[in-house]
Amino acid sequence: MPDLDTFIQALSVWAIPVLFAITLHEVAHGYVAKLLGDTTAASLGRLSLNPIHHIDLFGTVLIPGLLVATSGMIFGWAKPVPVDYRRLNHPKRDMALVAVAGPAANLLMAVFWALTIRLAVVLPDYFSEPMRLMGIAGIKINVVLAVLNLLPIPPLDGGRIAVGLLPDKLAFGLARIEPYGFVILLILLATKLLDSILGYPAALLIRLFADVAGL
Repeated sequence: MPDLDTFIQALSVWAIPVLFAITLHEVAHGYVAKLLGDTTAASLGRLSLNPIHHIDLFGTVLIPGLLVATSGMIFGWAKPVPVDYRRLNHPKRDMALVAVAGPAANLLMAVFWALTIRLAVVLPDYFSEPMRLMGIAGIKINVVLAVLNLLPIPPLDGGRIAVGLLPDKLAFGLARIEPYGFVILLILLATKLLDSILGYPAALLIRLFADVAGL
């Protein structure tokens, strides 16, 4: 387990990128839903960039804190933004568009953090090194969130995208998996299959954004 100094350093580097990653991911879902006819998230104040509106006790506080205390890294999630598919203009198609907005926001944030690293090199050392480390953390967390959420397992975004693209019969069959989606993820994680599935695409994207950052 990392000592207290290591814990504080890791937390200071990872906290802001993680909060932005999970907050903007959820806001992107709600914003696109609003554009497509469903104002549920907007009416509940969930389009705010204030992380307090999106904090989940386990996903945003306890799990990240436990991870940084035991492994020196952070991963987490926010409260899902509510979307009422019945209010969307074209429910099946639009739900897929709402779903893809989250991972797309994470990839855009990875670009932002890569450019932040580029900017850091022209700043004094006492600014540049923290910004560089935070930028690296931002790239990693956003890539992992994007790739993970694109897995075609409901209720992950990739599952909802697949439901929106598949023919009705296949879409209905995939949608029925949703109550078991979290259990499936836990099995993939426990058996290390999740690492095998996500490892290559995540590493490829991280390398791409690292090149953009000039690392």
